[in-house]
Amino acid sequence: MSISDLFDNEFKQRMKGRFAAVVRVLFADGKFDPDEKKFMDKLAVKLEISNEEYDEILQNPLKYQLNPPYLYVERLESLYNIARVVHHDHHLGDKQETLLRKFAIALGFSTSNVDYIVNKALTLVDKKVDLDTFTYEMEHMNR
Repeated sequence: MSISDLFDNEFKQRMKGRFAAVVRVLFADGKFDPDEKKFMDKLAVKLEISNEEYDEILQNPLKYQLNPPYLYVERLESLYNIARVVHHDHHLGDKQETLLRKFAIALGFSTSNVDYIVNKALTLVDKKVDLDTFTYEMEHMNR
């Protein structure tokens, strides 16, 4: 096995893990609504998850290792990436906030201010800011 194959395999496993984490978050209430299912379908394509892998992950998302971000800046980076995907998926409409709220809580943001965090994140993503600007603005939003 070449080094590039090793990195490709590791990257693929990480993408499966991230997709499985999304499945866990969306299935936390015991069901997927049609918009969440459409979102997962599109996300699977973006993450290059095959149909077989998709079905396997839906059947057992706990099989894949979950590595939640520990550092605050890593949580912000994950929030940025998820917010961009959620915002880009315009068919979600008003459910963008609901969906992103679920992810923000799963990332470890406080439920007491998650609405403020989600609104700020979506506003910044709508302005198409880069990761550095997003991180700075989120870290300094209370000043």
